[in-house]
Amino acid sequence: MPLTIDHIILTQFRNYDSARFEFTERVVGFCGRNGVGKTNLLDAIHYLCFTKSYFSRTDSSSVGFGSQGFRIEGGFSRNNMHLRVACILRENGKKEIWNGEECYDKFSMHIGQLPVVMVIPDDISLITGSSSDRRKFLDTLLAQLNPDYLQSLIRYNKILQQRNSWLKQAAAGPSDRQVLEILDRQLQEPGDLIFRVRRTFLDDFIARVQLLYTYIAAGSSEIPQMSYQSQLLAKGFPELLSDHFQKDLILQRSNAGVHKDDLELGLDGQPFKTIASQGQQKSLLFALKLAEFEVLRESKGFPPLLLLDDIFEKLDEERMQHLLKRVCIENDGQVFITDTHCGRIKEVLAGLGTQVQLVELG
Repeated sequence: MPLTIDHIILTQFRNYDSARFEFTERVVGFCGRNGVGKTNLLDAIHYLCFTKSYFSRTDSSSVGFGSQGFRIEGGFSRNNMHLRVACILRENGKKEIWNGEECYDKFSMHIGQLPVVMVIPDDISLITGSSSDRRKFLDTLLAQLNPDYLQSLIRYNKILQQRNSWLKQAAAGPSDRQVLEILDRQLQEPGDLIFRVRRTFLDDFIARVQLLYTYIAAGSSEIPQMSYQSQLLAKGFPELLSDHFQKDLILQRSNAGVHKDDLELGLDGQPFKTIASQGQQKSLLFALKLAEFEVLRESKGFPPLLLLDDIFEKLDEERMQHLLKRVCIENDGQVFITDTHCGRIKEVLAGLGTQVQLVELG
């Protein structure tokens, strides 16, 4: 039995002071004008699955205006088991994630339990933005697949932050070099694991994305080039850190390591973002997201929840039909879709030939 969310209760979350929604079908559409809370509703589902917002770095930015905290609660079904998950931000700023009667000591324990894939218009930054956007995409996917990867990533980022603090202190005056040597040794183990997992994973993932690209782009003969770029492909961690030491001191930050990795995208030997049309960029974005979806489905044994925000404004009709066929008809997982035009989403969902639920907001 696939993963589904049956209901969600929002209290003081974004524009929702108090609201409850019941979900009765596998394909659910939210429609209404801009500002009524369609995207916020998707983000609330993402919070329950991934313990944080898809958009905001700080939990406080998700608190409703004039309030001091929020609560999100959802009822899930997974493999014939019913789960009640709650995310609470207390007035003192403390956040809690509850799974039934259990409050997690570490939020990372929840990651991967309720796999989720979200697609928003701003995700085009995966194609046109910086390497940090593509690393975040990879990390989000791999964190749901591999608990060791997630723990290594948390550890790596913590040590990296300590290393950068040492570099800032060293720029201000004498510092104990032995502390840096300890941090460098500590950085190597999680960094090497992150590198190995990324490299192994991307061998298969890139081929999958390229195949999905031709599907979404309606049989296009142009295949994007994709390659994993990492400083560790040429040198080991100790040598990298040693080679960059003087540069690190000058810039007061670490310039070598897996936090500089990238998934390089190209077309006809040129950077993809500079040569590809908007249609090609959108096709590659959805190929990446569909590949993420399919990898999670194969790994977990059931489809992840799929959250699609405002996709009708971003895809032409042919690409949209290919995408919806893949995720709503060929897939048996639960899908949530938003649109500003109720008439349009009714027509599109009715054409899928499957039971749908339409929720009009505002």
